[in-house]
Amino acid sequence: MFDISEYFKAKSVEDAVKFLAAQPGAKLIAGGTDVLVKLRHHDGKYRNLVDIHDLPDLKKCYVEGSKLFLGSGLTFSEIMANELVRRHIPVLAEASGTVAGPQIRNMGTVGGNIANGATSADTAGPMLVLEPELLIQGPKGQRKAPIDGFHTGPGQVSLAADEVLIGFEFNLDRLNGLGASYYKYAMRSAMDIATIGCAAGVTLENGIIKELRLALTVAAPTPIRCRTAEAAALGQSLTDDLLAKIKKALDEDIKPRTSWRASREFRTRIIKTLAERMIRVSARISEEGRK
Repeated sequence: MFDISEYFKAKSVEDAVKFLAAQPGAKLIAGGTDVLVKLRHHDGKYRNLVDIHDLPDLKKCYVEGSKLFLGSGLTFSEIMANELVRRHIPVLAEASGTVAGPQIRNMGTVGGNIANGATSADTAGPMLVLEPELLIQGPKGQRKAPIDGFHTGPGQVSLAADEVLIGFEFNLDRLNGLGASYYKYAMRSAMDIATIGCAAGVTLENGIIKELRLALTVAAPTPIRCRTAEAAALGQSLTDDLLAKIKKALDEDIKPRTSWRASREFRTRIIKTLAERMIRVSARISEEGRK
């Protein structure tokens, strides 16, 4: 039995916002893959629930002009199968396929993966590379926020208690020519959280790096973009010497910690290995996309 004090099934996003505003401390539940675990461990903060599972406005995915909208209520399995995702932002489908196992992927949502604030979230790295704007609805209407900076601390995000993450808006013009890839390093290939997650995006023109985007999870208290390492690559050819320079620059960006899963030193080694590998893969994708 779950210790649920109050349960409200929202009929719309507006409905959910109204209940959240009227019931301080109420929590959203969509797929339930995070919330129900907390309830099972008797976390009293999750006794009052607002259910937004399968709301139509959160299940949309469409292209309008140069923007791709992805609803926060889409499950990982739905993202993996979505034609628009696979065509325009395939790295997100790739990352969704690394989440837990089929049962979790069938229920867990991309919005929940980002909004729960976990530094190990499998879609957080690719999202940071893809740079969508977050669409958020609260009592005063909708607002937009960048994905970079949305995670404010371990398990913390810049989402008010009476706000709902509606979805993600990707600027397809900003993704033109960008090759992107993701790798999750974990002790097991399934049903395990990341020891390190690494996503890279490279725009290559005539062998020169026009842009590098490098994002990591479990390398700091929040998912991060590696701005120092990115800056070290601009305007240069992708060589072994440049990759060594990028890996050295990573020391300024990362703050891995020692835990029972891995030591700080081991995480640092994995981070640098994965960064080199994902940059090479992403550069090849960018180069092939221009042929």
